Amino acid sequence: MRDVERLLPIRSQFILSGHIRDHFLWPLPNGSVQLLPLLRCLWESLQGFGFFGILVYDPADGLRAYPPDPTVRERLEKLLELKLSGPASGQPVSLERLGQAMKTVVMQRDLRCAVLIDFASRLTRRPDHLGEAEHRFFVMAEKLSLQAATLQPANLHSRHAGTGPLFNPVVWLLNRPQDVPSWYALDSERVANLVVGRPEYEHRAAAATLLVPLLAGHDQAPPAQRQQCIEQLATGSEGMTLTALSDIVELACRQGLSLGEIEGAIRCYKVGSLDNPWQQDHLRQRIRDAGAFIEDRVKGQRPAVVKTLDILKRSVMGLTGAQARSSSGRPRGVLFFAGPTGVGKTELAKTLTELVFGDERACLRFDMSEFSEEHSSARLLGAPPGYIGFDAGGELTNAVRAKPFSVILFDEIEKAHPRILDKFLQILEDGRLTDGRGDTAYFSEAILVFTSNLGIYVEDEQGRRVQNVRPGDPYDEVEAKVRGAIGDHFKFKLSRPEILNRMGDNIVVFNFITPDVAKQIFVGMLRNVRRRLQEQFKLDLGLTEPVGQMLLQRCTHDLSHGGRGIGNQLESAFINPLSRALFAQDLAGRSKVMVTGMHEVERVVQLTVELV
Repeated sequence: MRDVERLLPIRSQFILSGHIRDHFLWPLPNGSVQLLPLLRCLWESLQGFGFFGILVYDPADGLRAYPPDPTVRERLEKLLELKLSGPASGQPVSLERLGQAMKTVVMQRDLRCAVLIDFASRLTRRPDHLGEAEHRFFVMAEKLSLQAATLQPANLHSRHAGTGPLFNPVVWLLNRPQDVPSWYALDSERVANLVVGRPEYEHRAAAATLLVPLLAGHDQAPPAQRQQCIEQLATGSEGMTLTALSDIVELACRQGLSLGEIEGAIRCYKVGSLDNPWQQDHLRQRIRDAGAFIEDRVKGQRPAVVKTLDILKRSVMGLTGAQARSSSGRPRGVLFFAGPTGVGKTELAKTLTELVFGDERACLRFDMSEFSEEHSSARLLGAPPGYIGFDAGGELTNAVRAKPFSVILFDEIEKAHPRILDKFLQILEDGRLTDGRGDTAYFSEAILVFTSNLGIYVEDEQGRRVQNVRPGDPYDEVEAKVRGAIGDHFKFKLSRPEILNRMGDNIVVFNFITPDVAKQIFVGMLRNVRRRLQEQFKLDLGLTEPVGQMLLQRCTHDLSHGGRGIGNQLESAFINPLSRALFAQDLAGRSKVMVTGMHEVERVVQLTVELV
């Protein structure tokens, strides 16, 4: 409004875009402030210059007078020689009639009056392809902006009467500046473009000061608790409008939340759920006893398991980012799993999901190799406004809005395009992301897990890909080399050290599979084969000692591919020939299959089986 007041002597039309539906802090004569909609703020500003009213138009209700005072309405009806709509209902007005009314008000020489075109984004279906009537209307508006002249009515008494002649302005309220033809907004020097942004922290704090007294228990609370509630509301609503703050307080009042439970109301507004799985008592007990549960599924990775549990406990305690002044919007936890392939990185993410949410399918998994091209960001995060598919949102933002309490797995993050990685800066720092539709997804209740094979292979001085760490290397050496390679990748290859900095010390390096761990994995996989045979055919599987030892040796002789390599060898050396042998047999009435021999003929493994 200060910009409007400053430009009134030199600009005849104003385009206000952005957060025009928000409420704004307006100072009162007694020194206090009040939350008002934009139209009311505009009127409070203009009436100080001697304006007697505002002619308001919107495509649904037509023309009406503001303020809704009979005197203002009668005066405008006499000026325009037409019947204006009432406050409750109205009649649509054609663009031609609107243009005539605009010209009458703007060219008026005796009275100060403004025109406000509300919902101006809905005047045309496509601003870049105007119909004949629409094009004629905007040409008229452009010409009017250049022909309008300032006026200083005689005997004008106002607090700004000495400021000199002013225009009778036309004010357009738009969601986005591109909702009107670009040539109209750019070709006239008399049209001012003003963007209404989101409120800063001090504005949210001032609004919170007005709203917090509405909460239950405010009058009985000590001053320190009241101030704490104001700060929590202002901090937790970062990126929101003042209208959102009002909605949060109303939500808290309807839910019966007290002054000290404002964070619950903020979370409910963001993610749509008042229940917080992170604060359930049974979760703490499950995490307390989780060591054995995780190590049963992820073998031989105790350092990684311990660090993962530490970060999970920190998330449950709500201490993530506690060292920062404000951390309420950050994700509950961030984990960067790095290390060789097939050692349990993805499996640990799924185990973590089952531990917290009781179902590993609650894990939202994104294979980042599918997003190696820059244009694929539109699929993940949503297309920019105006592009094809922008109204569909993105796969990530849609998934997080549907399941805000989840573990989000970004597999092989190093394969994503660097421009897509830039989006994670906002997620890691602020815990939110806005798609092309303008809808915001909040990550404050999610755990983010990134997996990567960085550091296992590096490029030498000749640009050749060489192995950086090998099976059998001490874990401390593996960890140091992998961490160093990750740092070099983000700092020098991608030139994005800020992404690595947001990860912090949450990098968890996995070790290679050792021979004793490989045997445990092999036994577990063989147990799964036995269970599947029992479920499918009611058959018990048995192996003679020589066959078992031969199969173990075959599956674990090369550990460079980790547990996944063990599974691949077991499939080709045992499951395939077992299926071949059983396929030719009549299994009816049989209860046990015993594998007594294993040999290879022309590189094809064959099993000798006995059915009982």
